[in-house]
Amino acid sequence: MNTYPRRLRGFTLYELLMTMLVIGVVLVIGVPNMTAFTANNRITATANDLHAAFQLARSEAARSKSNVVICASNNALDNNATCGGTWADGFIVFQSTTPPGPDPDLARDPANEPLLRASPAIATGVNLRVTGNASYFMYAPTGMGREIPGETAVSQIFVCDERGNTLGTGGSSAARLFVATPVGRATVVRDMATIGEALNGPPAVTCP
Repeated sequence: MNTYPRRLRGFTLYELLMTMLVIGVVLVIGVPNMTAFTANNRITATANDLHAAFQLARSEAARSKSNVVICASNNALDNNATCGGTWADGFIVFQSTTPPGPDPDLARDPANEPLLRASPAIATGVNLRVTGNASYFMYAPTGMGREIPGETAVSQIFVCDERGNTLGTGGSSAARLFVATPVGRATVVRDMATIGEALNGPPAVTCP
């Protein structure tokens, strides 16, 4: 018969305290980093989505020899999506059947003007500030920008969150500036100084 006392299994108070300390340190360091990582991803994804839409529109205009429109849309995911609302609501890219001569417009005919791309509303916490409240950009068959009478074409869209134009990871701004030139070139700017100059205008823009 074994007369030795049975060894008790479990944690000592010291081991428990050390474990809680380690967990606390990990949370203090990890949670803010994860929050910043998620916020950066949202900003980057929104800016890249805009850039990809403009790249698609330009290449499709040149390929199909037709006008291609990018516009804000508050029903972007519908089959009969039309222009309207704000860029934060979403946006669409569609092929316009307007001939080269007549003035084009933003009215989309779902039966005759194919929808090429649709993007839903932007992520919560992301802000878009559009210079001049521009609602569209059109590419002509040449791949160059084309104006629509009475409408303001996109030139700058600021993408930011509550951090605004502050220093982010890698020395870049936490915000992004999407730029579309009249000739149709689209770029995403990450430089903090350049974004600051653009925010100062004219016209001056605040983001957020």
